[in-house]
Amino acid sequence: MSDSLPPRLPLDWIAASLRRERTRAGISLSELAKRAGIAKSTLSQLEAASGNPSVETLWALGVALGVPFSVLVEPPAPSVQVIRAGQGPTVASEKAEFAATLLSASPPGARRDIYHLRAEPGAVRESEPHIPGSVEHLIVGTGRVKAGPVGEEVELEPGDYMTYRGDVAHSYEALTPGTTFVLVMQHM
Repeated sequence: MSDSLPPRLPLDWIAASLRRERTRAGISLSELAKRAGIAKSTLSQLEAASGNPSVETLWALGVALGVPFSVLVEPPAPSVQVIRAGQGPTVASEKAEFAATLLSASPPGARRDIYHLRAEPGAVRESEPHIPGSVEHLIVGTGRVKAGPVGEEVELEPGDYMTYRGDVAHSYEALTPGTTFVLVMQHM
């Protein structure tokens, strides 16, 4: 057994989370420090990624912000997530030739719309941002498609899965004839 401590969380994750949640709550640095019972200078250092946060300090900040502790320390989610065909977490059946791969679990309170799309090469389908909080999930059936937020487009092949924010400008482009994909639009 090692006597060393586990690696510390990157301070920039915590700093970004604190700024994001404080902004979302619409409160000042001074007000959050007061509600959490910590010095304003301590909070300022944490938001600048130069502090040394303790569990107690982060817990107090989470309570003051009305968010779980995990929200302040979880790694940042990538803006685009891709799961290539055959690479996701899969569970097989014992009684049939059947396997399930979880691509995305629906968060509580979300609404999902499911579309089957067909596309042919020749023109890019540009989409304006949807309502705030929208997330798109795309699974390619046949052909190849290039899709995603403007500037972050990814080429996908049959069986590939991708998710990205739908509340930013994004596009879809068929790269081969007979391209089909399933699009799930999640609205929070």
